[in-house]
Amino acid sequence: MTLSVLLPLIVLAADEKWLKVLTRNAPTTFFYDAQNEPAGFEYDLIKAFAKDNGYKVRIVVKDSVQGVMHAMLAGEGDIAAAGLTKTALRNRRLYTGLSYLTVREEAVCRHGVHPKNPGDLAGLKLEVIADSSYVETLTKLQKTYPELAWKEHPGYTTEHIFERMQRKKVDCTIADSHIVDINRRYFPHLNVPFAVSEEESLVWYFPKTPKGFALMRQSARWFKRFERSTRFKLIKERYFGHIVKFDYVDTARYHTRIKKRLPKYIDSFRRGGKKYGIDWRILAAQAYQESHWNPRAKSPTGVRGMMMLTLATAKQLGVTNRLNYRHSIEGGAKYMKQLLKRIPDKVKGRDRYKFALAAYNIGMGHLYDAVNLGKKLGIDPYNWRNMKTLLPKLAERKYYKKLRYGYARGTEPVRYVTRIENYYDILLRYYPEK
Repeated sequence: MTLSVLLPLIVLAADEKWLKVLTRNAPTTFFYDAQNEPAGFEYDLIKAFAKDNGYKVRIVVKDSVQGVMHAMLAGEGDIAAAGLTKTALRNRRLYTGLSYLTVREEAVCRHGVHPKNPGDLAGLKLEVIADSSYVETLTKLQKTYPELAWKEHPGYTTEHIFERMQRKKVDCTIADSHIVDINRRYFPHLNVPFAVSEEESLVWYFPKTPKGFALMRQSARWFKRFERSTRFKLIKERYFGHIVKFDYVDTARYHTRIKKRLPKYIDSFRRGGKKYGIDWRILAAQAYQESHWNPRAKSPTGVRGMMMLTLATAKQLGVTNRLNYRHSIEGGAKYMKQLLKRIPDKVKGRDRYKFALAAYNIGMGHLYDAVNLGKKLGIDPYNWRNMKTLLPKLAERKYYKKLRYGYARGTEPVRYVTRIENYYDILLRYYPEK
């Protein structure tokens, strides 16, 4: 499969220079988000490079690493930005560009399979994607462990192999650590017994042509500046900032409850979301964090119901029975709509939901305190990446004694929002509609 995507909004130079960028469809590279907008860590980096250097870009999506590499060697692209590990073989064939992320290659096995070292992989059903850095790593390991054998899949992605492992058709594979971190939320039964490499660099690759050489040098100069910028930090935050330490029990239970418990309440989440203009999956993820979709949940502080509303908040929202899940969900949606309207206009995009969720947890007054604290400290308080560092300061006496609403346990809303983001991303896999 080859998918061509035009990006018309990138700023152009006067001569309208074009770049053909090869990538692949995966959570770490390029995909369409819940709003059907192009997204992905690699995509956002390419978009920033193009904007800063006056290029117009055509994104071409190949179905695998093998497809990307073959197309690059055939002269079909100007840049390969596809989560490619820097390897000796690739370095000989193509110009090697900037190193933008450091990862490790890890052994990943299905539930019940627990090798202790690379030698234990011998005799297991070991599969990896073809033409990948994983093949080079296994080839090196085979010199020490001659019985090591594996199957290479052309046209597959790592996610395809994870799916095969979930169906018990494969015992183990090799994958980059950031791919594993993201996908264990969707495949909770995977385990990571050990790493098979030291830290390695992900890089862009360029064809061995005059244009490729010029682009390689230009991108390297650009990235030296860009990696110190707030823009780069925000891109990393968007794709990796919400990945929590993997909790197998919680994640596996969540998948089970999506299948068995959520269907009873899904229509209410959809109605509440539609009525108040909020993605119903955000409401559902928030409700899971609040009550694990238990309509009779109760905390020691007196908050109750599916959305864990206080008595005062429920009264203000017109909710007369907090234990009625339909009333609770609609009340929670209405409250989120009210909070969203009170978020400062300078907060943009998906960050508006994160700010509103934080306010739902800690109160709008404390959120405003954190915004004002950021201004005093010279920290931009209008993006979530910085707000994650400001909110915990509400528990430090040197700060809270000067704030209007005083002390607050500011680490709690940070954890709250992070977990909801995680639950939301998993829900997108089950319910990918816009």
